Amino acid sequence: MCGIYGTTKTYTEEQVKKKLERTSFRGPDRMGWKKYSSDKTTVIFGHNRLSILDLDSRSDQPFTYQEKIHLVFNGEIYNYRSLRKILKQKGYSFRTTSDTEVICAAYLEYGENCVNQFNGMFAFVIYDEEKQIFYGARDRLGQKPFYYQLNGDKFEFASQLSSIQLFNKDLTISSRGIQEYLSWNYLPSPNSIFNEVKTLKEGYCFVYNLRTHSFKTRQYWDIDYQGQQPFNGSIADAQIELEQVLGDAVKMRLHADVPVGVFLSGGIDSSLIAALAAEHKNNIATFSVKFHEKAYDESKYANMVAKHLNTNHHEILCDYREGIDLVENFSYYYDEPFADPSAIPTMLLAKYTKNHVTVALSGDGGDENFLGYHRYEWIARNRKYMAIPKSIRVLVSNLLKKIPNNNRARVLANLIEKNDIDEAYLRTVANWDAPWLIEPMKPDNFEDLKYLMHSKKNIYERATDFDIKTYLSGVINTKVDRATMAYSLEARAPLLDYRVVELARALPTEYKYTKNNQKRILKEVLYKHVPKQIFDRPKSGFGIPFRIWFREELKEYVLDQLSEEKLNNIPGIQPNIISKCIQEHMDGKWDHYMLIWRLLVLSQWLSTNGRGIAIK
Repeated sequence: MCGIYGTTKTYTEEQVKKKLERTSFRGPDRMGWKKYSSDKTTVIFGHNRLSILDLDSRSDQPFTYQEKIHLVFNGEIYNYRSLRKILKQKGYSFRTTSDTEVICAAYLEYGENCVNQFNGMFAFVIYDEEKQIFYGARDRLGQKPFYYQLNGDKFEFASQLSSIQLFNKDLTISSRGIQEYLSWNYLPSPNSIFNEVKTLKEGYCFVYNLRTHSFKTRQYWDIDYQGQQPFNGSIADAQIELEQVLGDAVKMRLHADVPVGVFLSGGIDSSLIAALAAEHKNNIATFSVKFHEKAYDESKYANMVAKHLNTNHHEILCDYREGIDLVENFSYYYDEPFADPSAIPTMLLAKYTKNHVTVALSGDGGDENFLGYHRYEWIARNRKYMAIPKSIRVLVSNLLKKIPNNNRARVLANLIEKNDIDEAYLRTVANWDAPWLIEPMKPDNFEDLKYLMHSKKNIYERATDFDIKTYLSGVINTKVDRATMAYSLEARAPLLDYRVVELARALPTEYKYTKNNQKRILKEVLYKHVPKQIFDRPKSGFGIPFRIWFREELKEYVLDQLSEEKLNNIPGIQPNIISKCIQEHMDGKWDHYMLIWRLLVLSQWLSTNGRGIAIK
């Protein structure tokens, strides 16, 4: 787990050093860069290393293999040991015990198809001196980030946007990017907050030709969103296969030359990961966050699971004082606007976990793969209403809107007036028609809608497919990467092993969800390891008490940061409507904490990272 950088632009050695120093938190163990000159081309590769495998300096990057292949790599290839054996049999030799060297040999053996051999989370670029090309790739689910700028004959890439932004006078803030952020709460790939910088989409690889300056991307992996490879066995068969695959995914991710622990919230997903990890490591360290506010605190359940599994459990207290410190430094680590409030407790969890381990396993991916979110239950409850003719639903919607001070009625009214269940679901995950936007976002040109808007699967499967390609990649994985990397901690997610994802996508819906029983098959596997009664409670997300803090401890902070004067500096919104929303929240009439957080983040980013840059 590291930070990578590369460019064909002309920068001084001091400038390259500062670009790497800007994201040194991603890899504080060693920093290095090299310049390669050949065929009238100068290439600079840089790397910040967080040492996880083969801690010796021989595995430092930029890494050169057979004097002709140069690599910078961020992430982990979990199957590198088995792949190394195969490559050895084919005649390749190795001087390290790292996965870095295996990538190089795999590229020489398999060419641009080498990425299909890798089971891991990664973003890497290879400079092939003989072919004079960059070959790069990003992992299947987008766990590791990759930003790039192509400007004529100049190419620059990095793990984080700030490395590209530094000493770069060619950037303009994207007005569309701001609109997308306000609509989706993040910047959907391939766009970034800057017009000139793009992100490589998950499951894609690319070739950049240094002679012709052509840049071509190719999708090497995707989910089976059209349902062409269904699982045909019984639920008992599926349970056996899932436990085997997930068990192997956990075992692979426990391998490291540094201490490894587990994030344990006490929920289904993290408890299952902790249980499977405990089978391989005695007294494994587990970590959870505790809140004073009881409605948000699930630490007692994490303690119950930890006690049953006999783990070395650590509890981290989060209050508003710690929270505001993280809020004020948020933009430094996230680089561009990002509005998931659970990023704050995730940062806190990472900050204190790093005091004990360098790698932590997480339960990310369970909700998307196995129908765990509350919004999937909303689909079940409201499908029949959405089948009523729209004209009748609009009449009901208008009546609901007239009910005073009824939050639930207003939300339901906005949803049932949509054209169909697909559009209504889309509205639950996006703010594209929010009344406080100057110009509502039109989602019809959003490429990833193809995963939702088709008829090859039922609405549950289409919704989860869509969430995997958008919310999981753009929100969950971004949150975890930035939050953990801020404190030089590596997070590994066994439920995001592509084999687990492919199996989950193939399973019949009823294996994952039946009435009042979400994540059905995942629970059945869990209950073989941890008592069922611990989980006999409503689902709770990994939230933070912002709705309370914004009305109480952080009230003055919010009113200062989102004053009318400062709201006028935020493009794309209607300040008068926003001010009314903020007052409604303070008066307890309506819960607008997500809107407040979204605007706090954007305002902070514009005043720091975006200062002095034109918006176009």
